[in-house]
Amino acid sequence: MTAAKRIGILTSGGDCAGLNAVMRAAVHRAVLGYGWQVVGIKEGTHGLLQRPVQYQVLDLPAVDGNMMRLGGTILGTTNRGDPFAYPMGDGTVKDRADEIIGGYRELGLDALIGIGGDGSFAILRKLAAHGGMKLVGIPKTIDNDLGMTEVSVGFDTAVGVAVEALDRLQPTAASHARVMVLEVMGRDAGHIALSAGIAGGADVILIPEIRYSIEKIAAKIREVRATGRNFALVVVSEAVKTADGGEVKKVYQGGERRYGGIGDYISERIADATGAETRVTVLGHVQRGCPPSPHDRLVASAFGVHAVDLIAEGKFDRMVAWSNRGVIDVPIEEAIARYSCVDADGTLVKTARGLGISLGD
Repeated sequence: MTAAKRIGILTSGGDCAGLNAVMRAAVHRAVLGYGWQVVGIKEGTHGLLQRPVQYQVLDLPAVDGNMMRLGGTILGTTNRGDPFAYPMGDGTVKDRADEIIGGYRELGLDALIGIGGDGSFAILRKLAAHGGMKLVGIPKTIDNDLGMTEVSVGFDTAVGVAVEALDRLQPTAASHARVMVLEVMGRDAGHIALSAGIAGGADVILIPEIRYSIEKIAAKIREVRATGRNFALVVVSEAVKTADGGEVKKVYQGGERRYGGIGDYISERIADATGAETRVTVLGHVQRGCPPSPHDRLVASAFGVHAVDLIAEGKFDRMVAWSNRGVIDVPIEEAIARYSCVDADGTLVKTARGLGISLGD
């Protein structure tokens, strides 16, 4: 057993299912395997900015019971506020990196496990280099767009929610002879839409990696009708653009613009082109805030254990990853440099085409 250590763990970026399962696994491995203490930092790096630092001790009683089944993160998270250009109340920005490093040192941490996506890792890695923090990363994103890993925590659950939605939309679509359009999350990658569309029996799947035309979509709807079926299911990723290449976004409080509304756009165009009665369902954050699937719990557990083992081995600036049915670790720098969108010539695209699903092209 290595010398006693005190390690920190935080969740950063958007929430997803499986975050608590990661923390549970890390605590079990650290406490039972090495006799270490684990502290959870609240609200991501924001917790390290506060004085006193906002944290809680994560011992076995704190993470057992219902922990691995809980969605979200018990520590809280944030996807705002670059610490190197932190927005202040007066409209200015301030470099607060040294304050975060100070919080890390105030807690007496020997290492930090950061659970995040590419944006979070870029910031955490910069902080680690700036202040000498020993960092290990665990990938989580429902978008599944991080490089160097076949899967990230949260993706499987998000796909499962979308498939369940399609299962529920199918009978009501058939009852009313409608085209049902399901808009799913996915930022700039179409992994959720593609996987859910195949598993949920969609007729049309639209993803940002493949350009489409309304006429091609309409042709598929007419083809379905010609077989005698009175309904169709369409899945569209939120990042899909309009037919002429424009982005569809909504403006939120403070002027922030986020993806949203492409489902309505596609629905209206299908109705105009085919005369079909259409309805739109937007899943949004329903895909994030739910109990993790069994597969996400397994991956989260494997990632949490391996991250602690990396600390024990003195291996830092590494991200745990999934490859060939097992856990490996890769340089964080390489993981965030290799964005993983849908391969337009990959297996799942070929599968969709082989099933007769239209991708709109």
